[in-house]
Amino acid sequence: MSKFWSPFVKDLVPYVPGEQPKLAKLVKLNTNENPYGPSPKAIAAMQAELNDSLRLYPDPNGERLKQAVADYYGVQPAQVFVGNGSDEVLAHAFHGLFQHDKPLLFPDISYSFYPVYCGLYGIAAETIALDEQFQIRVEDYARPNGGIVFPNPNAPTGCLLALEAIEQLLKANPDSVVLVDEAYIDFGGQSAIALVGQYPNLLVTQTLSKSRSLAGLRVGLAVGHPDLIEALERIKNSFNSYPLDRLAIAGAAAAFEDREYFEGTCQQVIDSREATVAGLQALGFEVLPSAANFVFARHPHKDAATLAAGLREQGVIVRHFKQARIAQFLRITIGAPEHNQALLDALASL
Repeated sequence: MSKFWSPFVKDLVPYVPGEQPKLAKLVKLNTNENPYGPSPKAIAAMQAELNDSLRLYPDPNGERLKQAVADYYGVQPAQVFVGNGSDEVLAHAFHGLFQHDKPLLFPDISYSFYPVYCGLYGIAAETIALDEQFQIRVEDYARPNGGIVFPNPNAPTGCLLALEAIEQLLKANPDSVVLVDEAYIDFGGQSAIALVGQYPNLLVTQTLSKSRSLAGLRVGLAVGHPDLIEALERIKNSFNSYPLDRLAIAGAAAAFEDREYFEGTCQQVIDSREATVAGLQALGFEVLPSAANFVFARHPHKDAATLAAGLREQGVIVRHFKQARIAQFLRITIGAPEHNQALLDALASL
């Protein structure tokens, strides 16, 4: 421990991202990356930005991207915030909207960055247990709170909370911000952005890392009432005025404009997911209903850690969490059909 650290640093418990192995010829199904590349129009837009203008700062407000998001969702640019990946957008929301006297509420099984942000920003939190089917029970959130946050579909379970239930949550908590983290919404859910006009306490975050295949570009966004967006802008402009570079703004805007490519690749992932679920069930796995680009599965007679290690020996990497309630599950990213088949073949041999 360094004597030069600020005192709070020693108590932080940082987030641990999924492994990025350096080995060649791996079937990598552990970090929910999209098997299909970004829109060719997004790549062309980025290539067009590779010129002498890189000596100039980018637009600090990312107006072109905000307009593209606003056009896509039928909202106003003043309702849109953009940042360096949805993790940064979430960080600003925790910092700017959740530092209150009452505790922040989120599910006991959800995105493991939430408790990390609470530690970083000194936010008191209470986790609310998912039910036996790993679903959110809206009535469990009827308690004093300084905000509510959850991924939808949930990570790592893949389970979806219906829009009607989200609306119920919003009505029951008019004095708290409800943040719906929609990293995986495009693989089977309906975005809660449809509700932002009616509920000033709703903030929806999204990323271009999953459904738009731009994990390497680091672009995230939030949509909500202009008052919520202004809080995020104030935090951002007190932290980093230029979170998105010229390439990111151009590529992300073009990705939103290319609906046809986006819808086509999402459908391919959904079709592969259904085929993979059928294959896993044929091997005896129980698979939770997923609306994401991954599945959460357990085998009644095989230990999950042993399976993960056995798969690794055959060059297939999946994610295993050691957390008590989910220690017997594997989170498996949906890859291209040949990757999914390699997974099923390796599991069959185990």
